Amino acid sequence: MSVRPMLPGSTIGILGGGQLGRMIGLEARRMGYDVVCLDPTPDSPCGQIAREQIVAPFDDVGAARRLGKASDLIVYEFENIPFPVVEMLEQEFRLPQGSRILRISQHRGREKTALAEAGFPVAPFRLVGDAAGLRRAVHELGLPCVLKTCAGGYDGKGQMVLNAPPDLEAAAAELDAGPPLTGEWIVEKFVFFLCEASVIVARQETGQTTTYPVGENAHRANVLHSTVVPARIDRALQAEAEALGEDIADALGLVGLMAIELFVTPGGLIVNELAPRPHNSGHYTWDASVTSQFEQLLRATGGLPLGSTRLLTPVVMINILGEHVPAVLSGMPCFPDNVKVHLYGKRGAPAARRKMGHLNVLGGDPDAVLHWADRLYQGRAI
Repeated sequence: MSVRPMLPGSTIGILGGGQLGRMIGLEARRMGYDVVCLDPTPDSPCGQIAREQIVAPFDDVGAARRLGKASDLIVYEFENIPFPVVEMLEQEFRLPQGSRILRISQHRGREKTALAEAGFPVAPFRLVGDAAGLRRAVHELGLPCVLKTCAGGYDGKGQMVLNAPPDLEAAAAELDAGPPLTGEWIVEKFVFFLCEASVIVARQETGQTTTYPVGENAHRANVLHSTVVPARIDRALQAEAEALGEDIADALGLVGLMAIELFVTPGGLIVNELAPRPHNSGHYTWDASVTSQFEQLLRATGGLPLGSTRLLTPVVMINILGEHVPAVLSGMPCFPDNVKVHLYGKRGAPAARRKMGHLNVLGGDPDAVLHWADRLYQGRAI
């Protein structure tokens, strides 16, 4: 299969104007492409670096069609885009990522079902629509469990951990109060894990596939705090995770980029979630890899050869949340020379837990780097 390459001088349309769109756009501009984006927030992070931002809601089909007419190729930067809009763009314009994998990843029930039916390891789960269904699911799975909305949740939003019968009753009362936007919840058996990890895989329409080294992730209050690369897990497990990522990409017909979030358990790897676009845990690639995940997305969707995913140096990526911004700005004059600062250009006062940027710390001992970051964020001397 041959795919017409998208050469510099063409225009990349980005559906979404957040930080991922910004970083995709910056790489596109560096490579010689023009950039337009669509986002409802004026002066969005991507809009600041694009030739044009179309300011409109994501469900505005007319605005999406304007984006399509202004673009030679379209990519989306996050999952929570109305499916009919993406389907229209796929039918009328060049959107290689397609709508099928987006539809699967937008709904946790569809995602888990697709993975399980394809034979990939997932936690036992049940779909429920009311309190009675929740009680049946918990009876079958046993406590502890995690109750999640099937759509719309991220960074721990729309999730409840059920450790004991009182937690179950509190969750049942919430379901009785009214369903989530999707009308469905998913109950998953709680997974006891040694660590969390992720692997990012790129795949072209031709089937050419490549993976990035496995990252070891740590979350705080359900928000990703850090990614250590290479992950401090057994090499055989790293190879297994990379192979798993390629197999999932092939099974789902991925075109573009996908992150596979994993639990590393004593019994092996469990697939937690999929994200069919650049991922927070891959931000390290900007400074520490031959090819960043953002350039790789453009290569994979644009019909260019996939770039090398070789790691140039060990790295720790640390998120900058709203509450960390003052410490980062005041500490920058004293940062070591191996610290790379990335801020996303988000306007307004930084809100707590909002992702405002990230640090890539190149080389060094990961534990020492994480200790340094903790001291920085606590306002202590660095």
